This record gives sequence, structure tokens and C-alpha cells, in this order.
Amino acid sequence: MVTLGGDARDAGISSAFLATSWESVARRAIDLTVAGIGLLVMAIPMFVIGIVIRCTSEGPALFRQQRVGFGGRTFTMYKFRTMRTGVGDEMLRELIAAELRGEDTSVNGSFKLDNDPRVTKVGNFLRKTSLDELPQLINVLFGDMALVGPRPCLEWEARMFPAEFRPRFSVRPGLTGLWQVSGRSAMGTLEMLHLDLAYVHTRNLVGDLSILVRTVPAMLKDSTAK
Repeated sequence: MVTLGGDARDAGISSAFLATSWESVARRAIDLTVAGIGLLVMAIPMFVIGIVIRCTSEGPALFRQQRVGFGGRTFTMYKFRTMRTGVGDEMLRELIAAELRGEDTSVNGSFKLDNDPRVTKVGNFLRKTSLDELPQLINVLFGDMALVGPRPCLEWEARMFPAEFRPRFSVRPGLTGLWQVSGRSAMGTLEMLHLDLAYVHTRNLVGDLSILVRTVPAMLKDSTAK
């Protein structure tokens, strides 16, 4: 579990968020249904993607990484590997730190690392199409993630985020969310964090369903995805 400082109330986890309601039950039922069907439908494409990754670069097809979820607890998140093995994340750390300082790090309209040398050719395609995130349906089944919620951040990112954004950890991280349907790579870290807060404070089942419906069109129209 990542130490974010303060108690549960400081993290924005109030009894209202934790209380069981019909919406939370319905949300979980939808998560299980969609994730289960998605894994069945995408089983063969995911198998093919795994083979392509293994045949085009050294290393496993599935990438496992510790991310921060509900209440600041860490979990193992699954993705298709898009990078070469054995590479560091120094450039990403510097980028996030600069954005949190309010610096403009955008290149050609994107706030992602420009021409990241760590990413493979296949990985670049998977990232642009978001196919690398399909294994996160497993995380949704396990209950570590939801279909909709804030982006699951890295442990060192969570420690860097200003205290005002702790409420983002009061809900499960999502496979998609306001960030993905509002600009994605065209938004910096601070903008993403403010969207997370907006989502947490206005969260409801109808809004989640709206985000799900908007996700695929948003990805297809997003020319800045990296």
C-alpha cells in the first residue's frame, strides 16, 4: 500500500463513498458482465497479439506492473508489453515532475513522450489503438479496477501528486474515464488530475455508462494517442 499521508478522510474516502448502494451493486454487475464478455470475444485477437509481441521483440507478451488503486492500495496491473525489456523510466519521471510544476511539455499537441525510444514498433501500434490495455479486463474481473474510473497510476506518481488530488483514490481506477474521452494525450498530468476530481465528485451510474459509450469513438478520433 502506498503511503499517501493522512488518514482515510484525508484521502477523500468518506462513508458516503464506501456505503453499499444499488448503484455500486449495479456498477459491479456491469463490470463483471462486460469484462467477462469482452475477454471471451477478444480471446483469439489477444492470443494473436501475444504471439506477435513475442515474435517481434524479446521478452514476455504480458506486462505486469504495480499500480495504485482504491484507498491507496497497490495491485498488479496487466497490459500487453509495448516496450523493450530492461529499460528505465527516468524520462517519464522528469516529464511528470515538469507537468506537476505547471510547465508546458506538449509536443505536436501531445503531452506524451515524443518518439519514446523504449517503445517497440508493435507497441506503438498497440498504444495508438489502446489494444495494449485489453488485459486490464482481467483486473476488472478481479475487482482491482472498474470499467470507468481514474487512470491507475504508478506508485511513484501517487507520491508526487499534490494532496488536493487524494480523493482520486477513493474509487477504483478505471479501464477508461473522463481523461480518455476528453482529450487523452492532448492533456497534461494536472489537467488529468482535475478531471479525476471532477469525476469523483459527480460520479453516478448514468455518467459511467455515458463514458463507456463515448470511449470507442473518442479513441478512434484521437490523433494524439501515443
